[in-house]
This record gives sequence, C-alpha cells and structure tokens, in this order.
Amino acid sequence: MPEGTPATITSTLCLPPRGCLLGFDFGLARIGVATGEIETGLASPLATIALESSAARFDAIARLIEEWQPVALIVGLPRPLDGEGEHALEPHCRRFANQLHGRTHLPVHFADERLSSVEADYSLRDAGMRNWQARKKKLDAVAAQLILQHFLDTLRHATS
Repeated sequence: MPEGTPATITSTLCLPPRGCLLGFDFGLARIGVATGEIETGLASPLATIALESSAARFDAIARLIEEWQPVALIVGLPRPLDGEGEHALEPHCRRFANQLHGRTHLPVHFADERLSSVEADYSLRDAGMRNWQARKKKLDAVAAQLILQHFLDTLRHATS
C-alpha cells in the first residue's frame, strides 16, 4: 500500500496499547462519529454531523479531534452484502478517509460497515425509541459506534 494512504486492519496494524480512537460512519447527508478506547475495547456514540458544506463538516471533525486527541481514526467502509464488486458509497468513503488523513496526519484505518445502520436502527428501537424522527437523529452516531466496536473487537482478536 502506498505511503500516506489509509490502511486496512491487518495483523501488522501498529497502534499503541491505549489511546482514544474516533470512528466515522460517512454518509452524503450526515457523518456519525463515535469514540472508543483501545485498552478497554469499548466504543460509544458521540455525535452526528449534519452540516451542508464539506468545510463545515471538517471544522466540526477538527473540533472533535482537538477535544478527544485520538491516536487513530476509523472509517466505515461499505461493502456489498455478497462481497462482490464495489458498493456505490465506497469511493466516497475512501475519499473521505484520504481527506481525514491529509488534514489530520493521523493514521486512518477502515472497518467493514455492512448493515451497521440497520443494526443501529434495531438497537435504538429495542432501547425504546419508537419514533423514527428521534431515532434518525441518533442513528449515524450509533452506526459509527458499531463500526468502531467491530474494529476494536477485530483488533482484540488479532492481538490475542
């Protein structure tokens, strides 16, 4: 993989034993953000960024990075359910990851995000949020949490 491009999770993934991670569920309308800790292996929903301009989105992300001081960033990468070909949003997510890396100079890694939004919606419904409008406001941050949790779980299994 060329230097300076986001990496995929591999057994050679170099992360410190502890530190904060920020996870992203990228969408064309909204970006869900979650935070997690390498040492505990736990992720939590953080925010949903629903700003129109790319500059405003990256300003909001910069503020979160300033506040949380992550050691790496995790971007959900959509994959087709059958594993064949490329999901329509995949090029957008890769571009977003490249922009994150270029702006922050932090390591950026991908995590499989298949069905994370569907699972997030079920989780919110199971938690008692019956109103779609209320769920929609939290959906992307919970999807980012699931993506980051999957990354942390995979990381834990890769190092054990």
